[in-house]
Amino acid sequence: MTTPGFRPTHVVPQHGMPAWEAPDPARPTIPLDPLLPVQVTERRGDWAHALCANGWSAWVDGRLLVAVPQDPPAAGDPRARTADPRPLLARAEQALAHYRAAVEDLAGGMDGESFRGRTRGLRVGVVVDGESVWLYDTEQGRWVYGDGARLAPYATDDGPGAAAADAGHAPTQVVTPDGP
Repeated sequence: MTTPGFRPTHVVPQHGMPAWEAPDPARPTIPLDPLLPVQVTERRGDWAHALCANGWSAWVDGRLLVAVPQDPPAAGDPRARTADPRPLLARAEQALAHYRAAVEDLAGGMDGESFRGRTRGLRVGVVVDGESVWLYDTEQGRWVYGDGARLAPYATDDGPGAAAADAGHAPTQVVTPDGP
């Protein structure tokens, strides 16, 4: 039974994870199941209070939880719009045609090493669900969401450290009384 209003924010990693009754390593409880959706309701340092769909909750190492992507922008949402989706669709079609030609040649007798050479570095990603489309933009290294008329950024290949590198200053360092 799902708790009313439950909306997962994270998922337990694929191997499950230990859990505690309180943010205290001396108070362990039953571990959380792999890929269990949870809602983080509170954070205390590295600890996260995880609410499960059935209403049960526990404290976990919040650094290990896998974030659930937010819903894509709504159609007509003016936030962070990018250009027309047709050029990105055309690039995806070209990449897929290149891969298909390589597969045809492989089936026709081309050796595996030549196939790997022809497809090395080739990336394409397309998910179509009714009027919604998610496209992988290889030039920007990100996924974009489209509603048929416009695209909006959805997810990026870059981790959180990438933004800090572009910020124009050195990354933050922990400084102790003895120095950095």
